[in-house]
Amino acid sequence: MYKIIVNTDGASRGNPGPAAIGVVIKDETGKVVKKYSEFLGLEMTNNEAEYEAVIFSLKKLKLLLGKKMAKTTEIEFRSDSELLVKQMNGEYKIMEERLQELFMKIWNLKTEFGSVKFIYVPREENREADKLANLALDKKRLF
Repeated sequence: MYKIIVNTDGASRGNPGPAAIGVVIKDETGKVVKKYSEFLGLEMTNNEAEYEAVIFSLKKLKLLLGKKMAKTTEIEFRSDSELLVKQMNGEYKIMEERLQELFMKIWNLKTEFGSVKFIYVPREENREADKLANLALDKKRLF
């Protein structure tokens, strides 16, 4: 089974406030394949942005891999959001209605892949995704 590692980060200034995501997609050797930096909108919480980063990644991966290859690919998400990882792994209940909706989107998108795992990493190991999320926020402030 082919493996892809995805570092994701969501950022919100104001919480809720302007939000963005950063995504770094790597092959199984750790070589960077793609990077994304996207502005999400003006009224979003940090936790919502973290979930949106995963949704964005799964949609992009489905396009990049194609349906057939996606079914035989293991996706390993690495995030510094303990809440996201523990909720996706079923360790924490999801109390917020908006996060429940985003969880269901991820749950449905996961079925397109061989397997999807969520791993918590310290912030230091997620610097590149964090930098990309903040870059998108900084760019939006210029206009």
